Amino acid sequence: MNETTLDLKGLKCPLPVLKTRKAIGGLLDGDRLTVLTTDPMAEIDIPHFCSENGHRLVEAERTETGHRFVLAKGGG
Repeated sequence: MNETTLDLKGLKCPLPVLKTRKAIGGLLDGDRLTVLTTDPMAEIDIPHFCSENGHRLVEAERTETGHRFVLAKGGG
């Protein structure tokens, strides 16, 4: 299982979810992607992206500067 971090701080909707889609596409099932964002809409967009595309949202938390999401590719 590989773990990758994607720093998307400073990007506005829809870029965080589009870049997340591209990054997770290059991973293998079960790999994890940590996404860091400052866009308030990411709190809605990233979980929705996971549920619509069969990925698992492992963690979601608010940070001092925005949000941190941990996704697992596939149902994994």
